Amino acid sequence: MKNIILTGDRPTGKLHLGHYVGSLKNRVKMQNEGNYDKMYVMIADAQALTDNFDNPKKIRENITEVMLDYLSVGLDPNKVTFFVQSYVKELTELTFYLLNLVTLSRLERNPTVKSEIKSKNFETSLPTGFLIYPVSQTSDIILFDSNIVPVGEDQEPMLEQARELVRSFNSTYKEIFREPKAVIPENKVCRRLPGIDGNAKMSKSLDNCIYLSDSKEEVKKKVMSMFTDPGHIKITDPGKVEGNSVFTYLDAFCEDYHFEKYLPEYKNLDELKDHYRRGGLGDVKIKKFLNKVLEDFLVPVREKRAYYEKDISKLFEIMENGSKEASAYGKMKLEQVKDAMGINYFDDNNLISELQRKYDQK
Repeated sequence: MKNIILTGDRPTGKLHLGHYVGSLKNRVKMQNEGNYDKMYVMIADAQALTDNFDNPKKIRENITEVMLDYLSVGLDPNKVTFFVQSYVKELTELTFYLLNLVTLSRLERNPTVKSEIKSKNFETSLPTGFLIYPVSQTSDIILFDSNIVPVGEDQEPMLEQARELVRSFNSTYKEIFREPKAVIPENKVCRRLPGIDGNAKMSKSLDNCIYLSDSKEEVKKKVMSMFTDPGHIKITDPGKVEGNSVFTYLDAFCEDYHFEKYLPEYKNLDELKDHYRRGGLGDVKIKKFLNKVLEDFLVPVREKRAYYEKDISKLFEIMENGSKEASAYGKMKLEQVKDAMGINYFDDNNLISELQRKYDQK
């Protein structure tokens, strides 16, 4: 059985460190390990329009930003098929068929959707397209026979709903789809990186992100303004590590060699945490250390981004070729879907003869 990976992002803005530790890092790792037969990465522009329908320019501009972010963190167009969702029309048709297999009440119970409806103030005027996007997301996964989906922890309810739809289709018609499995970061800290303001989640809409494309100066400014422990007023005060954004980021990005390189008086992060808890360690010092740790990661990311920014036409060529390839596979799979459902009228050689015999017997 082939291992096929599918993942993607909505092009509503530049990608940030939360995207990296939550999913991008896993994608690059899986790509480089090579334990798969095919890997698709989708730019979900159609899904992004469900809550940005009145601002398509935003989506249009950010497709390039997201693609640059993908390449800058190490996703390789020689190993990955990148495609734009709206250019694979077979996804829309499959979504249309899957909608018959799910109830309105089930869609409304999805905890991720409920949370997003509240955060976007959609309670009184909910676009239908937004409510059904978990069904569209299921199509994105199963049209390509994907069984591995690297996602953030908050997307697990979406995968569970996808598995329900797969089981429903297979039992109603014919078993042609596989149930997808979510791949979530092993490091629990990475599953949901907080914002620099201490908010539970880094979010573009909350403006509390460190972007993969941020300059050295921008990163330093954001790190030095990060939320720590409000009770840690004096350096001598004991400090709390739990809920302290600086330490959460260090948990996600720091390695032992960073201490040898930048903070040799400590062997590892545990020693640094112990000192902070005891008191005698200032916030400025740990923020400066975090800034150096992040710069170690971001310098090569910026270099790759600058390289790809020199030839935007190449980016569009990669996306166009990938979209054509994805559409070709989608067309083949959709033929299987229509065959399973018995709606392949003009491709079923037996249908006309069977009907003719029926009417001849009258």
